[in-house]
Amino acid sequence: MLSFIIRRTIYAIIAMWAVSVISFVIINLPAGDFVTTYIATQAATGNVILADEAENLRDVYGLNDPIYVQYVKWITRIVRGELGFSFEFNAPVRQVIEQNLANTLLLALGSVVFIWIVGIPIGIYSAVKQYSPGDYVATFLGFLGLGIPDFLIALVVAYLVFDHFGILLTGLYSAEYLTAPWSFGKALDLAQHLVLPVIILGTAGTASLIRIMRANLLDELKKPYVTTARAKGVTEWQLIMKYPVRYALNPVLSLTAYILPFLISGSVVLSYVLDLPTVGRDFLRALTAQDIYLSGAIILGTGWLTIIGTFFSDLLLAWVDPRIRLEGD
Repeated sequence: MLSFIIRRTIYAIIAMWAVSVISFVIINLPAGDFVTTYIATQAATGNVILADEAENLRDVYGLNDPIYVQYVKWITRIVRGELGFSFEFNAPVRQVIEQNLANTLLLALGSVVFIWIVGIPIGIYSAVKQYSPGDYVATFLGFLGLGIPDFLIALVVAYLVFDHFGILLTGLYSAEYLTAPWSFGKALDLAQHLVLPVIILGTAGTASLIRIMRANLLDELKKPYVTTARAKGVTEWQLIMKYPVRYALNPVLSLTAYILPFLISGSVVLSYVLDLPTVGRDFLRALTAQDIYLSGAIILGTGWLTIIGTFFSDLLLAWVDPRIRLEGD
């Protein structure tokens, strides 16, 4: 097991470096830079930025350096914990991210819990009751969840709730709690406002998990050990839950590595539709303004979350499933 952990750690470090390179290349692909966007913004308001002033700005922010020099400076600061300065928000990147990081993590983690609680039981039922009316309903809802974009579901639900009940489902806090200090009432208000975004954001993940759980459990139920256990008189509930469900959960554990970063990046449009103060909304604004330090930090963080999640899911799989043989052990 120790050799497996060491190998996985080395692979993760290499992957994290590769992701940092790719992230920096991606944020520098659009033509121009922050200064170009800043000049256009100022021109729209009637302020003219002279060429000499623009060059001075590029020198100050290091935008005239070769791309590899910019990358080395950027990744060196990241390793030291210095995320840089956000041109768009005129504040340190760390400060900009921390403002909405708690809201983003609450929304993402709540969606993950919702996906597990809803997706796994329905997937088990759909496999055990194959071709039953419940199975057809679950399959139909799964296809709907995969086919309809989250932001469209949010628009429809928000309209229906406002039209029938007069309630505006936007934001994460009521007006009286926006600037209020933390209290039990504010926490309860946040929990109430999180319900709809969590359900909407978790819809696609739940639909996907139902399909995966159903397919893998059906495959396990057809194996000889299940037939043998049933012939020996093992009760159906024990038979299903002891081994088939356990083995069918392997892809679910693997999928979990990608759920959290997907939810963080996938909440961008939903954050605008429901006016949610999340990192995703700041990310879109940073991309629009070509704010390389803020957008780069968010892209890099999302990629590293995927790698870290994959690392821990591999360890969890090795612990849960005794059939997995680790090379070198």
